[in-house]
Amino acid sequence: MAISVAGAIQTIIEKTNRTNYEFLPIEQSIHRICAQNIFSTHALPRFDNSAMDGYAIRFEDRNVPLKVVDTIFAGDDKTMDLNANECVKIMTGAKIPDNCTAIVPQEDVKELDKQTIQVPSNIKENQHIRYIGEDVKLGEAVVLEGEKINFAKITLMASQGITHIKTFKKPKVVVFASGEELKLHYEKVKEYQIYNSNTPTLIARSEEMGCEVNFIGQARDSVESIKEHIENSLDADLIITSGGVSVGEADFTKEAFTQVGFESFFEGIIVKPGKPTIFGQIGSTLVLNLPGNPLASSLIFELFGKILIQRLKGESSCFPNTILGKMDEDLKNKQGRVTIIPGFFNGEYFTASQKRSPGMVSVLAKCNSMIVLNEDVQMIKKDAPIKILPINWEFFTDEEKDYLTYE
Repeated sequence: MAISVAGAIQTIIEKTNRTNYEFLPIEQSIHRICAQNIFSTHALPRFDNSAMDGYAIRFEDRNVPLKVVDTIFAGDDKTMDLNANECVKIMTGAKIPDNCTAIVPQEDVKELDKQTIQVPSNIKENQHIRYIGEDVKLGEAVVLEGEKINFAKITLMASQGITHIKTFKKPKVVVFASGEELKLHYEKVKEYQIYNSNTPTLIARSEEMGCEVNFIGQARDSVESIKEHIENSLDADLIITSGGVSVGEADFTKEAFTQVGFESFFEGIIVKPGKPTIFGQIGSTLVLNLPGNPLASSLIFELFGKILIQRLKGESSCFPNTILGKMDEDLKNKQGRVTIIPGFFNGEYFTASQKRSPGMVSVLAKCNSMIVLNEDVQMIKKDAPIKILPINWEFFTDEEKDYLTYE
């Protein structure tokens, strides 16, 4: 029985978990998912220091000439107090005197003689001082379990002297093709045959999402051949296939999965396109069987398969996120099922693809996003606010735009 979109997402969340991990040097952990909570062992800054090249003074001495009594460089380990009407020359990053309450930039200072300066009277207390812990407090969370490692988190970890971290292993995904009527893209086709575009698509998309992906070939149209491919895939975290499960289809995929102990979590989603989607498990290996129609297969993967892979990666951020935009033109829709509409978002307006038949293959090559309409939607008016889900999201455009924000 088909399940609702919300029910399908909740089932995927509940049935998918990640526990396998490994330790990696932080430089090799980019795009991996952290499998531990990491807290700072050093405050940043570790000591009160100067944010400028200039002079360290007591704020109350700002209106009198100041005698320069010393120079402190970054890396010096000097502990001192300033006496009344004294200051020290100081470099960026250097430890300030214990009772220093302002740093005056060098260019704002008037030299009265080689050992005496005058500072402006309009300086502010505590200016240009970086205080201990104002960047990172001692014991503060640096990276949490389930977060994706990027360059900025590597910066944080390096600042704490962390060399290796515990990360979840890449999910192992196996993709295989079935249906002898479809030919792989490196085979020759006759006039009445078509290429299998789903398999390369699913391999590429899973790799883009950070999985270790294996392609194990194309099964023949027999239960035994498909069973052989399934059994050869059971060391994987996830098997992805497409087609072969709709009622009335003349192939053997569903029977083969049944014979190897497939447990179904849901069979069908109340969505268009892509209702014939099946999710289940064989032993500890999850199985996602997508629709055979290329566009339907890809859109279902974008909405549901990505959530599944996010969970398998161990990532805590796994629910679809949206960007608010506006509709470029009126969009009519047939009620009854949740509907996925691919299109292009230019940063302000979303334009629905005019081509969106489930069997098409060219649509997503020209799209960067999609919207998902509730089952009772008949019309989205031009300029109506909409929630946009990204597909490929390197957010650039071929049109030069003013990207500044003004008051």
